[in-house]
Amino acid sequence: MIGGKRGVRSRHIGSHPEGWARYDTVQKHTREYTLQRRVAPGPSFRMGKTAAAFLLLLSALPPVRLFAQGDLDRLALRFASMTAVTGLEQAMVDSLRALFPGSTRDHVGNVTLTLGQGSPKRLFTCPLDEVGYVVGNILPDAGRTASPLFDQQLEGHRVSVFGARGAVPGVVAVKSTHLTRGRSAPGTPDPVFTVDNAYVDVGATSAAEAQGLGIAVLAPVSLAKRPQLYGERLLAAPVAGRRAACAALAAAVQAKPKVKGTVVVAFTVQSLYTSNAGLASVKALLGPFDDIKTAALPARYADTAVETVALADADRLVREILQWMEGR
Repeated sequence: MIGGKRGVRSRHIGSHPEGWARYDTVQKHTREYTLQRRVAPGPSFRMGKTAAAFLLLLSALPPVRLFAQGDLDRLALRFASMTAVTGLEQAMVDSLRALFPGSTRDHVGNVTLTLGQGSPKRLFTCPLDEVGYVVGNILPDAGRTASPLFDQQLEGHRVSVFGARGAVPGVVAVKSTHLTRGRSAPGTPDPVFTVDNAYVDVGATSAAEAQGLGIAVLAPVSLAKRPQLYGERLLAAPVAGRRAACAALAAAVQAKPKVKGTVVVAFTVQSLYTSNAGLASVKALLGPFDDIKTAALPARYADTAVETVALADADRLVREILQWMEGR
């Protein structure tokens, strides 16, 4: 029991759907971009790692003729508040479609928008998805956390569990020092926290109550995102680099560039699968393309809850995208 609550236990699993049927097996992901996992407060459960998706509904911003720094900052904050675990990006996709009237969603889930016409035909993409966790099991009683470095930032932090009825807040449990003191042999360090032993308290008093909140096995779990602007327009948040890059692409589109030829803008999903299914779908459905670019920004403290990106770098990226779209 943790905090007198009963809850949910989750397992470590791989990001590929085939891995979901084998959640007793721990699988690590190779990530090409800076990503972050998150979870939400609610009953307790043990969780597993996967790529998944979440949302916070974006209100549509009016298109502007010229790119403005304030618009980029607002977009970056909005995007950084969203969660989009690989394979579960639907909520963020819906928000982007509201932001860009005339955009379409393909059968994989990518959001695409076509600007201009004629040749050359080019593609500018931005991946939406991120590494996340899923619920592996719901327990009648909560367990205790025990012992890889990436996952240690979860311990004691607020998370969100995305159940069938919406996001449920939760907290990852911390071992009791009183109950565990002296358990290890003299001179032996305490075991390191791992996601395989992570228990999330969502405030439920039974497994039935947790399920009543809409939480089930494979429900996405993610660190609660609370993006922070600090210093000289520095943005800190999980996956901040990826989110700010997508915000730069969105800001470039809102500036209504005079596109040379045809430019397809694609916010892609499932980029963390080995096949990069989202980009492959765009190429197959809308290609071939004469040139393909991907929005990316450098970030500090990558793969942490305080991954930081400089929005001044995002300003430069907006200008570079506009120049590329206009063929300058």
